[in-house]
Amino acid sequence: MKPLLTVESITKHFADTPVVKNVSFTVYPGEIFALLGPSGCGKTTTLRIIAGFEKADTGKIAMAERLLANDAVHISPELRGIGLVFQDYALFPHKNVLDNVAFGLRKVPKKTRRERATEVLDMVGMKDFHARLPHHLSGGEQQRVALARSIIARPQLLLLDEPFSSLDPGLRQTTRDEVRALLKGEGISAILVTHDQEEALSFAERLAVMKEGTVEQIGTPEAVYQQPETAYVADFLGQTNFINASVKDGIAETPFGRVEVDGAATGEMLLSIRPECLTMAAPDPGNSGLKKGRIVGQAFKGHYFTYRVEIEGASYFVQTDSYCRFQIGDTVQLKVLSAVAVSN
Repeated sequence: MKPLLTVESITKHFADTPVVKNVSFTVYPGEIFALLGPSGCGKTTTLRIIAGFEKADTGKIAMAERLLANDAVHISPELRGIGLVFQDYALFPHKNVLDNVAFGLRKVPKKTRRERATEVLDMVGMKDFHARLPHHLSGGEQQRVALARSIIARPQLLLLDEPFSSLDPGLRQTTRDEVRALLKGEGISAILVTHDQEEALSFAERLAVMKEGTVEQIGTPEAVYQQPETAYVADFLGQTNFINASVKDGIAETPFGRVEVDGAATGEMLLSIRPECLTMAAPDPGNSGLKKGRIVGQAFKGHYFTYRVEIEGASYFVQTDSYCRFQIGDTVQLKVLSAVAVSN
């Protein structure tokens, strides 16, 4: 399948400060892609370059084999066929819901504009709210109106800039699920910008993890989480344990015994072990090869516990189900289910 969007080696400086450095990725038709990273990593600037609001210093952007930008070309935002949902929704406070949505088709006849606006409002479940002003809507309802306005012109690509960040946690999850179902149902390609790891992992089909203006790793949520290539990616995507270990033929010697390491051959390695990839048990007299540890911390997270276990002065995090009966002060042994070698 040919990509819908190709971003090739774009860079951007503000004054003398580089904010986007040689960023490249593709988005395929109907795909939901995410740019994930902390504040200031360059993800929103990358989104604005794709939209045409910023011009890259170098690099190339093409959509469906149509050149949008390079060193000599810069197609204006309104001619790119790209929709954008802002973080603050940017609804007109003096216009009702129908007129806010219809504004996205302001260059077509009024009758056609209102008919299409009604159709899109029905699509996002807001048809019955057509006469309301924005301040009479909840945050989730405003978000759906903003989404309707962005897709009314049938854009080839939709850009979502932290669209759920202002919603309460419960509403955020519900709205996120509704928006994702709509995008997939309509076959709309989208790029989500977010700093929320859970949001990116659950919303996107592929994601790019960004750090200081560069892309650290691109892949499916499962691959990037379970097989991080760098310590930064492993740590940013969730809690993990780092261990320096000697590896020979893919087997590492660790405080938890001999461990098979994904992607490692031989040498000194930094291993990433997720808390859920450690199991915890009472000391087994028949397995003296495993060092004993002591539980020094415990946190109840609803459907699971996170324990902190100290072994020879080092602390390790272990995740168990909520029925685990170990307590602070208990002596335990840990066993590794899987480990991944990462680079610094």
